[in-house]
Amino acid sequence: MVSLTEENYLKALFSLSGESGNVNVSKLSQLLEVSLPTVNSMMKGLKKKDLVKYEKYKPLTLTDKGKQLATSVIRKHRLTEIYLVEKMGFGWEEVHGIAEQLEHIDSNIFFDRMDELLNFPTIDPHGSPIPDKNGNINRNPYQSLNCCSPGELVKLTAISNDSSDFLKFLNSRDLKLGVIIEIKSIEPFDKSMNVSYQSHSSETFSMLICENLLVESLQN
Repeated sequence: MVSLTEENYLKALFSLSGESGNVNVSKLSQLLEVSLPTVNSMMKGLKKKDLVKYEKYKPLTLTDKGKQLATSVIRKHRLTEIYLVEKMGFGWEEVHGIAEQLEHIDSNIFFDRMDELLNFPTIDPHGSPIPDKNGNINRNPYQSLNCCSPGELVKLTAISNDSSDFLKFLNSRDLKLGVIIEIKSIEPFDKSMNVSYQSHSSETFSMLICENLLVESLQN
């Protein structure tokens, strides 16, 4: 058996693993807001269950079994989020906390039926990819808006910050997935961007905002 807390650790490990598959213990500690001794203690327990490859002073790596469990939890979370938005009328800023609770339900048939009712979506309301039943996940090669240049035309495809406050901010600026953004200029001092989109002829976004907006270029 794997506890709710252990599932949260596995999910966090997967989210930090990237292409290399390796995770720094300190970064995991920071993400989960727990002490290093607490993380190390948990890793020892997960190692005994063959969910994590753990050696002192070395990067952490999920085992195949650990990766399967992590992607299963992520799949449940993201399916729940899109179900709440598309079938129940919740705003994208309202669903994360609910999905955090439902992702631990141990019923594959429940989430398979949810997947079927949604016509097998590939992304959640925030643009994040949804793992399939086998744990396969496509990591989208999007770049953050702050990596773009003046004159570029881009499409908002995902966000890397799904906090309620950030999503409410995006709502207040009429920003949603699929919006086409034109980068008009970049302030040299603080890297803030002046952009235009839809009926907004001029908006200024801070570097922090731009870092959390993931886009794909529409340039040839």
